[in-house]
Amino acid sequence: MDENTARLMEQLKSNPAQLRQLMQSRDGQALMQMLTQKDQGAALQKAAQSAARGDPADMVRMVSQLMQSPDGAALVDRINKAIRK
Repeated sequence: MDENTARLMEQLKSNPAQLRQLMQSRDGQALMQMLTQKDQGAALQKAAQSAARGDPADMVRMVSQLMQSPDGAALVDRINKAIRK
């Protein structure tokens, strides 16, 4: 995961209102769809639970995989730009 994405994750972690706003946005919905399409969200749920316990490795892996596709990378870039506003 690149430095910008890591910063984004930290910013959202510390600002629940901003995270809620993101998840209600079109890009947030697209992100959720991309992260859950393979297994109806089972891996995302496991990754979120691990991250809540202080182990973000699964979440980092999921985002890194997402960013391997042009659509995923573009989506994360748009989210980064929206969060910085």
